[in-house]
Amino acid sequence: MDTPAAGADPTDRERLAENWTERPSLRSWLTTVDHKRIGRRYLVTAGFFFALAGISALLMRTQLANPGSDLLSPQQYNQLFTMHGTAMIFLFATPMLFGFGNFLVPLMIGSRDMAFPRLNAFGYWVFLFAGLFMWASLPFGAAPNGGWFAYVPLTSVQDSPGLHLDVYTLGLLFLGISTTAGAINFIVTALKMRAPGMSLNRMPLFVWAIVATAFMVIFALPALNVDNAMLFLDRRFGAGFFDPAAGGNVLLWQHLFWIFGHPDVYIIVMPGLGIVSAVLPAFTRRGVVGYPLVVLAIVAIAIISFGVWAHHMFAVGLPQVSYGFFSAASSIITIPSGIQIFAWLATMLLGRLVLRTPLLFVIGFIVTFVLGGVTGAMFALTAFDQQVTDSYFVVAHFHYVLVGGALFPILAGIYYWLPKITGRMYAERLGRWAFWLVFIGMHVTFFPMHLYGLFGMPRRVYTYPAGLDWDGWNLVSTVGAYVLAVGLLLVLVGVVHAVRRGRPAPPDPWGGDTLEWSTDSPPPAYNFPVIPRVHSLHPTWDARTAESTGPGATADRILSAGRRTPLTSELDGRYERPVEMPEASGKPLVLALTLLVLFTALLFAWYPVAAAAVAVVAGTVAGWLWPGRRAEART
Repeated sequence: MDTPAAGADPTDRERLAENWTERPSLRSWLTTVDHKRIGRRYLVTAGFFFALAGISALLMRTQLANPGSDLLSPQQYNQLFTMHGTAMIFLFATPMLFGFGNFLVPLMIGSRDMAFPRLNAFGYWVFLFAGLFMWASLPFGAAPNGGWFAYVPLTSVQDSPGLHLDVYTLGLLFLGISTTAGAINFIVTALKMRAPGMSLNRMPLFVWAIVATAFMVIFALPALNVDNAMLFLDRRFGAGFFDPAAGGNVLLWQHLFWIFGHPDVYIIVMPGLGIVSAVLPAFTRRGVVGYPLVVLAIVAIAIISFGVWAHHMFAVGLPQVSYGFFSAASSIITIPSGIQIFAWLATMLLGRLVLRTPLLFVIGFIVTFVLGGVTGAMFALTAFDQQVTDSYFVVAHFHYVLVGGALFPILAGIYYWLPKITGRMYAERLGRWAFWLVFIGMHVTFFPMHLYGLFGMPRRVYTYPAGLDWDGWNLVSTVGAYVLAVGLLLVLVGVVHAVRRGRPAPPDPWGGDTLEWSTDSPPPAYNFPVIPRVHSLHPTWDARTAESTGPGATADRILSAGRRTPLTSELDGRYERPVEMPEASGKPLVLALTLLVLFTALLFAWYPVAAAAVAVVAGTVAGWLWPGRRAEART
């Protein structure tokens, strides 16, 4: 197996390129399984849905700028605020962070692709179609209108007739297929596809965060899927799961929703924390302080997050004894979060700061996330929570956590990895302007919400009367929202400018410590001409790891004959054997399109069409799993 070879010579590189490169064509665009192309699609598509959700937010803030405004009707406002929340949670934050994971995880662990490339492509197509399925309802006035949480009985067919909530339940069930497939793929990729020598205690913190997120998705998402399936059956067939008259329980919806919903806060934030841990070493010139503690904190958050769901229900009338348990759990989870914050602060204190745009967004993240964490600890107190529940104080806290915990790290990640993704450098001055506008706009928008929330303004109202001391603060928030929008527009301008006019990026413009910086920018189709043998936690700062890809690299890590990459053991990254990776295929797209037909047919009650779609889905899956000629040849 370890036949000596003189590294990857030109012949090896030509064979690798021939085996891995997908020729530019429409067919290639539709059938690609390259994790880098799929990752970029996730980023662009999630960015598009983010823009739609952001425009919805601007319309809502314009409506609320003055009391008694009639820019939007109550029906339009309800649909916009529901689609804003649903899109930000389900169609932007998680898919955007999964996009970073798709592009970066194989590069960070020294692999040539994800474990299941076709499943990866399938996940993207389902995400795209599910997002279009939900947004397409808005122009027809049929978009979801019960809030992103869709509490029953307000979302029952009696109180919310029409297709609105059917779009919500079916859209999220459709999307859940993509999220689950992506999570399984990340777990297997991280555990089995790491480069030889990359034991778990040498795995990058970003990958740890993605793996923890994937496990949370696997355990949390079924509760939401069951919830949505039961609501759809209640609305369409009168099943009665949430109807007390039929033996159901209205609180069952909330319990199942928040069993998913609170871990989902960390599902959104966790990869963002991983981005922060990935960015800091390059701009502090040292590794993150307390690596083992940070890993333990990631794992602890993933576990404890499942024990805090009822703190969203302190005002619904639960047994008193439960308040103490969930209040304690909600307080305890601040400990592992605090460990990470102190680790990052210590890293910056002990390192040598290089103040570039990605680091500015990391600093902005720490300031904003800590403020959101402080109000989060306040919500752990039952008495306080009951006083401010359903007020704008909750909206302020929520946005400080999610904008601070997800959006700022996402923006840091965009600037940090833009050279690697596009092969072009961004304009630093433009990036700094974008940071300051986003930072100022974010705080001007959301900080006043704490105040008029405490002054009694309820959330989810489309207008309000004058003379309640809410007018001025709402106007300030609206001005801040437009400043924030200008800042985000500058980010987009910076990305487009970099792609079109940016200077070529070298392989490692920042001096990063993880393996993606050891290959070209953008990476070749096969990622690495030689799979590195990892000797430390910071492989690109380690001379022995770099030497492992030079002359003397063994043939079992070049693998130029076919589309092959090594499998390694789960714990210590020991080389096991090479594995053949699948080629491009149209089956993922066909299967996703068939599922789109299925969910559309269910929405409009075309049940014979739905039954036919199920048969096509079964046939496509069978064809997908049927052993191909190459597999038969190997056997």
